[in-house]
Amino acid sequence: MDDRELLRTVPIFAELSDDDTAALARLTSRRRYPKDTVVFFENEEGDSLFVIVEGRIKVTILGDDGREIILSVLGPGDFFGEMALLDNEPRSATAIAVEESELLALNRADFQGVVSEKASITTALIKVLTQRLRRANHQISTLALLDVYGRVARVILDMAREEGKRLKDGRIAFRRATHQEIANRIGTTRETVTRMLKDLERQGLIHIEGREIIVQPDFEKSFD
Repeated sequence: MDDRELLRTVPIFAELSDDDTAALARLTSRRRYPKDTVVFFENEEGDSLFVIVEGRIKVTILGDDGREIILSVLGPGDFFGEMALLDNEPRSATAIAVEESELLALNRADFQGVVSEKASITTALIKVLTQRLRRANHQISTLALLDVYGRVARVILDMAREEGKRLKDGRIAFRRATHQEIANRIGTTRETVTRMLKDLERQGLIHIEGREIIVQPDFEKSFD
């Protein structure tokens, strides 16, 4: 996929004309990041917006004690790093390559120039940011209101809906995250996640098969 085709998959650039997309593509550069490489750190100055060409990026907050809370895990076609470019404040989180990744980078001046000239980008950007705010509110309520069992169940269901593929029989199959990754999303321990997943599988609500987790329809009904 070339840069123009990739940009067309990004919601905030989807309404651009072919000429505008080609012009925007000429302003971008590709960067590769090995697995576990930091793309940027929380509190550093933000100078670029990133679009994921391939690989996965986790957006995370690191506590003073080294504890990690994962805010989101993004894949091809997703973008990140736009907040610091919009408000000129430092980065609000750390972005790390979960696996070897290739990113398309657009610097601050070019991004702000495009946003100021194209009303369609501003409208689409507001919509995406609103969706992310709703997701953050959902995550906060999950952490505040549910017990550990409920938090594990909720994050599994959220991951299935965000990343998974709906099968013909109504089940959802999605990439199996590590137990530590799930734990870091909900502020608990890897051992607790392991116990909870075994319990969900024992009840027949999920099935772990190789590198996938299969979510049963009854699981959605129980924890929706």
